[in-house]
Amino acid sequence: METNTNTFDLSDLTPEEQQLLESIRERKQKLIKEIQELKDEIAEVSNEMETIEVSDESKNNPKNKQMSIGKKKFNMDPKKGIEYLIDHQLLVNDQEEVAKFLYQGEGLNKTAIGDYLGERNDFNIAVLKSFVNLHEFSDMILVQALRQFLWSFRLPGEAQKIDRMMECFAERYCELNPGVFTSTDTCYVLSFAIIMLNTSLHNPSVKDKPTVERFISMNRGINDGGDLPPELLTSLYDSIKKEPFKIPEDDGNDLMHTFFNPDKEGWLCKQGAKKLSGRIKNWKRRWFILNDNCLYYFQFTTDKEPKGIIPLENISIREVPVDKSNKPFSFELFATGQDIIKACKVDKEGKVVEGKHNVYRMSASTAEEKEEWIRCIKQSISENPFYDMLAARRKKAAHVK
Repeated sequence: METNTNTFDLSDLTPEEQQLLESIRERKQKLIKEIQELKDEIAEVSNEMETIEVSDESKNNPKNKQMSIGKKKFNMDPKKGIEYLIDHQLLVNDQEEVAKFLYQGEGLNKTAIGDYLGERNDFNIAVLKSFVNLHEFSDMILVQALRQFLWSFRLPGEAQKIDRMMECFAERYCELNPGVFTSTDTCYVLSFAIIMLNTSLHNPSVKDKPTVERFISMNRGINDGGDLPPELLTSLYDSIKKEPFKIPEDDGNDLMHTFFNPDKEGWLCKQGAKKLSGRIKNWKRRWFILNDNCLYYFQFTTDKEPKGIIPLENISIREVPVDKSNKPFSFELFATGQDIIKACKVDKEGKVVEGKHNVYRMSASTAEEKEEWIRCIKQSISENPFYDMLAARRKKAAHVK
């Protein structure tokens, strides 16, 4: 029998040929991966086409079309959307029925749900209570109950609305878990401590991350003057540190590391920092979001991550006189007590670097828009009324009966 002299041996190749072979193998693996991704995309498109076919069939049903219109109206104006659905007999004018409709939430914008639940009239407050009562929190630790609750809608930004919603949550949790806390005030305060812990641990602009010891210390005396068990607080801390809250995304413009709805958002022109030569960079249009005492800016509204973050600490704001700017309706943030504003941005290579600005100058499209931005930023710099409300509730929870 003849010996096969054509057996391939890698050592027979030159180093250049071995390198080429390795490159071919890597390319093969990449192609296999791309082919699988294409297969997945084809399957996804096929599923979408099937859905479209079902939708086309349902268009012939007037009730389905009216329901679709009602949901779109709700997403644009929650009050008018509910009124439309009731007027067309698609929804019963009853707090329980409206609450079920919002709780099921199919096709509804979760920000709109939060706005509707937060309204301060008798019917909306009744709907809020019914909505909260649809949640089942029995035998859940507080952080898990919060995860479920805060996934069902987006918390609005107004302090009074947040207060009503969290009051209802605390009452429902304590009702289903008697004996865990001595009062609903304790549950309320601890719930917000968890929310703020989530922001502190997972917001990239917060550099000083709280330890479990600090979290325990911050919550001393909130249980009617007594302390909560350290093991309870430790388990809550560990849960948030391991897994941040998931926040409903409605429009692809959600900041996963912030919690409350934006205080303000919109387009502004932002001037670049001065070059070493003294020449000032051009103005660039950016999408700004003011939220949680930080100012974020993006290149596009659909971007998931900001181009830059400006914490509103040790900062003041002022109008820029017309003769000092080549753009109208300008205002600027400037550092107080230091030379450089502590901020961060993403460079051309995608790396997060420290900003070098001592002034951030922006320009609005109208005088009214400029005044509104200045007002909102000043309010965010000075104080948030919600924290006064929380401080009062904390004082009440710490009172020994």
